[in-house]
Amino acid sequence: MPRRALAPVLLLLGSLALTAACSTGSTPADSAPSPDGRSRTGGNDTGAQVDLTRLKGVSIVSDSSTDRSCPWATSYPDVPGAGAMTAAMKKDVEGRLAVFLGTDIGGPPSCGGSAGSEGPELNVSFSFLVASGDVLGVRLATVDRTSNADGLDTRTYWYDGAAKKYRPSPGLIADDSRDAFVSALKKRLLKREGVTSDTVEASLGDRENRDAYLDDMAFTADGALKVDFDRDTVGVPPAGRISVTLPKATVTPWLSDFGSRAQQQTTDPDDKLDLGATHTPAPTVAAQPHPGEDTTDCSKVKCIALTFDDGPAAPETGTLLKYLAQYKARATFFVVGQNVATHPDIVRAEMKSGHEIANHSWNHPVLTNLTPAQIRSQLERTTAAIKDATGQEPTLFRPPYGAMDDRVKAATSLSPVLWDVDTLDWKSHDPAKVAQTVISQAEPNDVVLVHDIHPTSVAAVPEILRTLTARGYHFVTVSHLRATL
Repeated sequence: MPRRALAPVLLLLGSLALTAACSTGSTPADSAPSPDGRSRTGGNDTGAQVDLTRLKGVSIVSDSSTDRSCPWATSYPDVPGAGAMTAAMKKDVEGRLAVFLGTDIGGPPSCGGSAGSEGPELNVSFSFLVASGDVLGVRLATVDRTSNADGLDTRTYWYDGAAKKYRPSPGLIADDSRDAFVSALKKRLLKREGVTSDTVEASLGDRENRDAYLDDMAFTADGALKVDFDRDTVGVPPAGRISVTLPKATVTPWLSDFGSRAQQQTTDPDDKLDLGATHTPAPTVAAQPHPGEDTTDCSKVKCIALTFDDGPAAPETGTLLKYLAQYKARATFFVVGQNVATHPDIVRAEMKSGHEIANHSWNHPVLTNLTPAQIRSQLERTTAAIKDATGQEPTLFRPPYGAMDDRVKAATSLSPVLWDVDTLDWKSHDPAKVAQTVISQAEPNDVVLVHDIHPTSVAAVPEILRTLTARGYHFVTVSHLRATL
């Protein structure tokens, strides 16, 4: 947004009334960017509970825009030892983003395939299905709100640590059992409203192409196999998304060796994850020395609030904490819930270093596109993850893209925070440009938006701290800024 196109951020307390640039139409519950209800897996709906402490050295690959006219956010996990699976997710995510922006066909970028259109959104989020023994399972959920899109698309990715291979979902079923498995699926599908023999045969009748429709398969906590189909695949479009669950006794004889291990690790997980990596880097983020009570009076001295969105990220956030500690600077971290669940240690380090932790939703959707229940879920799940990590609940939230309306405000008691200076660091990825944007635009009592998921943005922070400190600025949290003005 243009700088100062809105009233100063501090006036948002009780008086913010923004109109979202994107569509405010509600979304069906089965098309939410993440299912309602909390889960340690960050959205797993198969019934299994993944102990994320098994994931040593994992990093979350995240990117997003702050452009409300073309909002997009993508994220997927990178687990040591599962490089082939990470590469498959990376290829799919980058391909989806290219189509959404229109860069897949050359020419200038366009949002949702239509330059200047209003209302599109792309959101790719993740959840862990299994992370145990030699099995890793991840689901990516994509919400694409372009004019030609059907909404939610889900896909599961599997990694076989014993064979050191990435395996798409059909790899859970033995090759010589594939026909029997598909036959059982067809029988169950034909009992569903909106499903006909023609729609089923169009998707699953061709042996060479049917695997493309079997791209979301995962086990439930009791060993059954749940198969999810996107809208307009095995049924007519009005039927929406359709799922079939085959009981454990039915599906077990058809499983491949890997499928059997994936089933076992879902129902009876081991104590650790071992994917056969030659080494498992596990960078730790240590808390920096706490600067103590902040007695800065922002009504008498020049203050500025640095805010960092979309983290925590490893190792970027740890590096950032060291830079901030060198200047005894405080900041506010607007964290994404799925990343908090994966890196609670980093969030604890942020708090112990004297910084403020605030809510930035579970997986960065446009909140104004969601139903009230979905908005509450996005914020409440993230608040719960923050409390699990730090013992404290946040009091502030930042709506992704600054998208805010009365329904969003009514769904939470958290106080909204926008920004005065947007570094647009997600566009430039240039430390010098990011630093210069802040240094040239910053004024007393400003709130500055940066992202700690980008190493180039973190690299810009020392110059920002050095230059503005020399100009007499004090770096405070948003809450402290509000409290002392």
